[in-house]
Amino acid sequence: MDKKIALITGGVGGIGTGICKTLVQNGHFVVANYVVPGSETRWQDEMAAAGFNGDCTAIAFGDVTDFEATGAMVRAIEATHGPISILVNCAGITRDATLRKMSPEAWHAVIATNLTSVFNTSKHVIEGMVERGWGRIINISSVNGVKGQFGQTNYSAAKAGVLGFTKSLAYEVIRKGVTVNAVSPGYIDTDMTRAIRDDIREEIVGGIPAGRMGTPEDIANAIAFLASDASSYITGANISVNGGLHMYA
Repeated sequence: MDKKIALITGGVGGIGTGICKTLVQNGHFVVANYVVPGSETRWQDEMAAAGFNGDCTAIAFGDVTDFEATGAMVRAIEATHGPISILVNCAGITRDATLRKMSPEAWHAVIATNLTSVFNTSKHVIEGMVERGWGRIINISSVNGVKGQFGQTNYSAAKAGVLGFTKSLAYEVIRKGVTVNAVSPGYIDTDMTRAIRDDIREEIVGGIPAGRMGTPEDIANAIAFLASDASSYITGANISVNGGLHMYA
C-alpha cells in the first residue's frame, strides 16, 4: 500500500489518538492537529510509547474554527510532508445545558468547533484530492446527532449538520475518486467518560446492549476501513459504532 498523508483534526484527544495509532498501523503517515498548548506533549509521549516515531507521525497546531488559520496549517503540512489524501474531522467539544440556560457563547463555540471546522478543513483539501483522483474524508458525528439528547441542542445540531454535510459533499466528488463518509460513535471509554460519576456510568452501560462502552480502537477500525481502497464504493454513509445503543435503518 502507498503511504498516504492523513490529517486528523483533534488528533490529540482520546478518540483522535486511537485513530492516529490505527492509521499508522495501516501504513499511513499521520498528522495530528491540536489547538490547546501542551496537549501535543502527551500525544507525542503516547505515540512514542506505542513505538511510533517521527518517521510516521507529526503534529500540527491550528485553530480549525478559523478558515484562514486552517488553510495556513494545511499548506504547511503539505509543504513539509506531501499532499493530504485522508482527512478525519475529529475535532469536537461539548458545552452542555438546556436551551433555556444555554448562552449564545456556548451555542456558537460548539457549532464552530464541531461543524464549521468540517467546512474549513474540507474546503482546503478537497481541490487537491479531486485533482489527484483519490481522497477520503471521514467526519466524526455522534449517536446524539441522530437521536438527539437532553441538554445538547448545540452539540446534537452540530453533529446532525455533519451528517447533512457528509451526504451532500459525497454527491459532488464521488466521480472524482473521492469518498465522504461519517462515523457516529456512541459512548466511548475516554478521559471524558471516565470522569462521569460511577453510578451514572453504570446506568449508561446498562442501557448499551453490548454491555460496555466502546473503545477508541472501535472507532478507529471503522475509520481505517473507510480510509482504504476497500471502501471505494461506499460514500455518503453513516457508520454507527455504538454497541447497539441506538439502531436505525
